[in-house]
Amino acid sequence: MCGICGELRFDGAMPELGALRRMLDRLRRRGPDHEGTWSDGPLALGHRRLAVIDLSPRANQPMVDPELGLALVFNGAIYNYPELRETLMREGYRFFSHGDTEVILKAYHRWGADCVRHLHGMFAFAVWDWHARRLFLARDRLGIKPLYYTRDGARLRFASNTQALLAAGGVDTELDAVALHHHLTLHAVVPAPRTLLRGIRKLAPAHTLTVEADGGERLECYWSLEARRPAVPRSEAEWVQGTREVLERAVERRLRIADVPVGVLLSGGLDSSLLVGLLAEAGARGLKTYTVGFEDHPEEKGSEFEYSDPVAERFGTEHHKFHIPNHEVVRRLPEAVDAMAEPMVAQDAVAFYLLSERVAQDVKVVQSGQGADEVFGGYFWYPLMHTEPGTDLDRFRRHYFDRSHEEFAQTVTERWVAEDYTSERIARELERPGAETFLDAVLRMDVTMLITDDPVKRVDNMTMAWGLEARVPFLDHEVVEYAMSMPPELKLRGSGKWPLKQIARGLLPDMVIDRPKGYFPVPALKYVRGEVFEFVRAILDSEACRRRGLFRREYIDRLLADPQAPEVFTPIRGNKLWHLALLELWLQRHVDSVAP
Repeated sequence: MCGICGELRFDGAMPELGALRRMLDRLRRRGPDHEGTWSDGPLALGHRRLAVIDLSPRANQPMVDPELGLALVFNGAIYNYPELRETLMREGYRFFSHGDTEVILKAYHRWGADCVRHLHGMFAFAVWDWHARRLFLARDRLGIKPLYYTRDGARLRFASNTQALLAAGGVDTELDAVALHHHLTLHAVVPAPRTLLRGIRKLAPAHTLTVEADGGERLECYWSLEARRPAVPRSEAEWVQGTREVLERAVERRLRIADVPVGVLLSGGLDSSLLVGLLAEAGARGLKTYTVGFEDHPEEKGSEFEYSDPVAERFGTEHHKFHIPNHEVVRRLPEAVDAMAEPMVAQDAVAFYLLSERVAQDVKVVQSGQGADEVFGGYFWYPLMHTEPGTDLDRFRRHYFDRSHEEFAQTVTERWVAEDYTSERIARELERPGAETFLDAVLRMDVTMLITDDPVKRVDNMTMAWGLEARVPFLDHEVVEYAMSMPPELKLRGSGKWPLKQIARGLLPDMVIDRPKGYFPVPALKYVRGEVFEFVRAILDSEACRRRGLFRREYIDRLLADPQAPEVFTPIRGNKLWHLALLELWLQRHVDSVAP
């Protein structure tokens, strides 16, 4: 797991090495173990390494193969690299290292742009072919690893986060009106290729971008997800057994492909508890688990230790619990925001940040349960959408949108009010071919678009801020493909994730399986009161916020006047005050600090 960056010039000039230096400085925390640079005419590459597979210097990057005329920077993990390595060796390729990085180099030489179809894992990488003068960028199927870029007529720059591109300079930091509408409507999700800033774009999941030295480019999609039933019907027992088999393979792959110990982020919910159980069944020894908790609020408990403790005890893990008081949450919030490539309003972002800080002192790699709710239908709003009358768009937005288009117009100043961009985008996604039913379309959209820019991005940013690699077995593309072929009603049975609950029965304590759906709780950021309220009010009343003129003052003042009013909370239990304050704080710390 690492941080990558680079610059390709189109105007005959040499790459700006000072900009590469600034990008690498902003990627340092993603890769604390090694830094490398390499250049060839119009192209310069930079890399920060977190050593997880093949810990030797032979696996350092940028990795250059003079025999093939290729250079590579790579962020991620390829779980089938041993098998690919054997295949390539049989075809005559010689290897000088023992990790997954060199396998990508050889795979690109062998299969060209089609190499991504052979890779099983999470990845973002760039390959420079110095004979063809061509740059090839790629991102994994589910967008687990990030890849941002900015370009103009003179150059293209790319990096693992927006902070690096902003530090390099020359970025148009004007807000993107379409992205702003998405951000304030879709719980901070801004679907690729947009970001909140007009000058920065991101490569979409399952896409490659080929860029020629003269600036010509070609964008291609190499994988798409269908949500249709198989030709031969399966019984419920067969669906459950098939789920167990694909999930066991995914968990085992992520344990086996590492030359360092692997732990588990154990929240106390079904998903992470099931990972612990499956790892134990796979023969993992000395398993380390980590749980974080916060202060209780009258409306909600701040920890799930009562559920995580029995799981750790049952499987004899080396269990670590961390309790974080509210005052530390408030004090450390700006740090967490600094680690965000894009604004993330989910309350558990700071939880992952503070937990990762402690976990990274003990291990370099963890498995995490992100993705299970989206893949197996675990959220409460799916059944509500299922029974809702109206068009597909109406059924979705009534139970998911943070605010209607009418409320968006009340939230921001007139300059930013135009069309209902979000409804248009969601309608297109729901109408896309390849989904058998409305619920199939919703779950596919969640897995391929919404999750990428909410929990997936959150986990990457917050763990990598501490040089910690998070692996997500529920987002193994084979697991996702299998789950998407399953009847959605089967997944939603029994308040959701029915196949996972069937697998867990007898493996996990019943209290973990049968408990109400939980969330990574940070109640202080959900029920904004006390010192958190004062923190939020200070941001929204700040001179920078008023000068920016993004929000309508009457809307802010109405929310501040009654922070516990029903209108403050979104349909999926977010907090609109926190959303606005987080966006403003992100702009202050990332955009306002950029030199004009």
